[in-house]
Amino acid sequence: MIRFHLKCDQNHVFESWFQSGDAFDKLVAAGMVNCTACGSAKVSKSIMAPAVSTSSGITAPKPSESAIAALREKVESHSDYVGKGFAKEARDMHDGIVPERPIYGEANLKDARKLLNDGIPVIPLPFMPRKKTN
Repeated sequence: MIRFHLKCDQNHVFESWFQSGDAFDKLVAAGMVNCTACGSAKVSKSIMAPAVSTSSGITAPKPSESAIAALREKVESHSDYVGKGFAKEARDMHDGIVPERPIYGEANLKDARKLLNDGIPVIPLPFMPRKKTN
């Protein structure tokens, strides 16, 4: 995981975690990285200094509970929950079988890696989805 300092076209500055630099590039290209202040998808990396640790006891900071709650609210209000069918739905959208739309759901690590390896942008969420009832 890598943390990037980001900036949108409206000069809002924020941070976010990504699996890798390549994952960030793929998600930005797909319009899936949005400014936390205004929602703009025109986001770029800001200049940042690397975090250098001289102690093995130092760990990366965890996102605050309020930030996670805000992210959960945004994901749940702007995306469709597809449950355990996430990997299939993401692949079907990528292949043009079903229309593209924002989705979230559940996938095992093997399926998520296969999606990424096939150029289908996905990102893990820092919370478990609430189960939807129909």
